[in-house]
Amino acid sequence: MEDLNLLASKYAFVVKPSDEEVVDSHHSEYSIPTIDISLLTSDNLDQRSKILFDLRKACEDWGFFMLINHGISDDLMKKMMEGCDNFFNMVEEDKKEFEGSLDTYVLDPICYGTNFDKGDNQINQLHYWRNYIRFIVHPQFHSPHKPIGFSEVAKEYSKRTREICGVLMRGISETLGLEPNCLEKATNWDEGLQFLQSNHYPTCPNPHQVIGLPPHTDPMLMNLLVQNDVGGLQILHKGKWVNWKAMPNSIIVDIGDQMQILSNEMYKSVKHRVVVNKKSIRISIVSVHGASMDTKIEPIEELLKAHAQKPAYPPISIKEYLKFQQSSQAFLKPTLDLIRLK
Repeated sequence: MEDLNLLASKYAFVVKPSDEEVVDSHHSEYSIPTIDISLLTSDNLDQRSKILFDLRKACEDWGFFMLINHGISDDLMKKMMEGCDNFFNMVEEDKKEFEGSLDTYVLDPICYGTNFDKGDNQINQLHYWRNYIRFIVHPQFHSPHKPIGFSEVAKEYSKRTREICGVLMRGISETLGLEPNCLEKATNWDEGLQFLQSNHYPTCPNPHQVIGLPPHTDPMLMNLLVQNDVGGLQILHKGKWVNWKAMPNSIIVDIGDQMQILSNEMYKSVKHRVVVNKKSIRISIVSVHGASMDTKIEPIEELLKAHAQKPAYPPISIKEYLKFQQSSQAFLKPTLDLIRLK
C-alpha cells in the first residue's frame, strides 16, 4: 500500500471538502428528527397519529431521521460491526477474491473495492478515502464467505433491517395520504433490491485535504445506516453541513432518489458526505433498499391527481438509473436533474 502521507498529498489536488459552514446537530435549529418506530405499529391512535405527523415533517424538512426502538439487539449490531471490521482486517489477497468486474460491478452480487491499491483496475480510480464491501441480500442472499461466521450474521441483520424498512414504507405511504401498501405495490417490494454495504475509512494524516465520500444523494428508496463510535457523516440542511451525532443503538435513515421520484418531489433526497480524521478508523454499515430491479419507478398517479400535478420524472428502473448514474454525464450534473422532465 502506498504511504498514506504521500497519498493524501496527491488527493489534495483531486478532491477537497467544501469550506461551507459546519454545525453540530446538538444545536436546536439543526437537531436531527428522532422517530420511535414502535409507535408506528401502536394501537394507540393518538400516539400513531403523532408519530405519522413527525415522520412526515422529518421527510419534508430533512430527508433524514434517527430511528429508535427498532428492535435490533445491541448484540446483533455488535456482531455485524465486528464482522465488517474483521473483513477489512483480512489480508488484501483474501479481500481481492471479492472484487467486482469492470463492466458490472455496480450490480455484482458481491463487490469489494479499495481506493488505495489501485493497480490496473479502473473501477478503483475514484479518489475517495475509503474501502468498501457491498453485497446483494434480497431477493437472493449473497455474502462473502470470509471471515468465518460473517455470512450468518449478515443474513440475520439484513432480514431485520428489511422488516424495519417495510414498517417505514407503510408509514411513509400514509404520510403521503396513500394506502399503507401503496409504495410497496408501486415498487414490487416482495422482489425489491436490498444490499448491505460496509464502508471502511482509514485514519488520514491530512484529513482536510481528502474526503471519505463527496456530497451525493442515494439512488434507492431509503438507507438504514449504523456506524462505530467514530463520527464523520455530515448532512446538508439549510445550506449548512450538520455533523450527525449518533445516539447509542440508533439507526439513521435517509430518503433516496427513488422516493423523490415516487412522491413527485414531496419528499426529496438530501445531499450528505463523509469526512475522515487522523485519529480513528470509521466503519459504517448501510442497509440499502429499493424497488425490484426491472420495475419502472414513476410519480404515483394518486398523488398527481390529489395535488393536480404533472409528473416531474419519466418511468425509470433502478437498473437503468444506476447505469445512468455511472455515465460521464452524471459527473457533471446530479442524475435526478438529468432525467427530470422539462
